[in-house]
Amino acid sequence: MIKLSELYSGKAKTVFKTDNPEKLIMEFRDSLTAFDGKKKSEAPKKGYYNAQIAAKLLQLLEEKGIKTHFDSMLSGTEMVVDAVDIIKIEVIVRNIAAGSLTKKYPFKTGQKLDPPILLFDYKSDEHGDPMINEDIALALGLATKAELAKIRKLALSINSILIDYLDERNLMLPDFKLEFGRRKGKIVLADEISCDTCRFWDKTTGESLDKDVFRFDKGDLVAAYREVARRIVPEIFKKK
Repeated sequence: MIKLSELYSGKAKTVFKTDNPEKLIMEFRDSLTAFDGKKKSEAPKKGYYNAQIAAKLLQLLEEKGIKTHFDSMLSGTEMVVDAVDIIKIEVIVRNIAAGSLTKKYPFKTGQKLDPPILLFDYKSDEHGDPMINEDIALALGLATKAELAKIRKLALSINSILIDYLDERNLMLPDFKLEFGRRKGKIVLADEISCDTCRFWDKTTGESLDKDVFRFDKGDLVAAYREVARRIVPEIFKKK
C-alpha cells in the first residue's frame, strides 16, 4: 500500500489517501489539544499508545459483531481504515457523571447513570460542536430516522462490550465519544476509541488515566496513557 497525499489533518490525527481508493491511512500524532484548541502541547509516544489501544478495541468490537472501519496496522502509529462517509454527529455515551455534564446539569461527579445517557453533538468546528436532538439531526439532513435508531443501538452495544472488557482490566468508563460513517449503504463505527476520546478511571483509586490529565494538569499524561496501554495491549511491552 502506498501513502499518497494528505486528505485531512485534525487535532491529533492525519488522514492520507492511498493507491487504493477504498482505503485510507490514519496516522496518530503526538499532538495534544483541549478546550477547543485553546490549550496545546506534544507528548512523546502519545500517538503510539492511542493507536495501539484503538486497534485493540476496534478489533475487539469486530470480534463481537460490531462493524468498524478498521483494516490493519501499517506501523505503530499508522492505521489502515476503510474509506467511509462520515456522519457529522458525535455520539457521547455517559455511564458516570463527569466533566461538562456536572457543570450544565445537577449531577454530582461520580454519580452512576443507569441507564446510560446518550448525547448527540453536531460535528462542526465552525459552530462549536453544539448538542443536538433527533429533530435537529433530521432537519439538517445529517442522518435518517432509521440511521439514528441504528446509531443509538450500536452505541449502547459498544458501551456494554467495552464496560465488561475494561472492568476486567480494573478500568471504569465514565464516558466516551463515538463517530459513525456509511460504507456500502451500512452504518459502521469510525474514528478511534482511545485515551483521547474516552474517560478512563482506575477502578481502585478513581485516578484519571485519559486526556483529563492534560486538561486539568493532573500529572504525567504519557505515564497515564502508557498505563492504559499496559492494561489493554500488554503485548506491546513484552521484550523481543
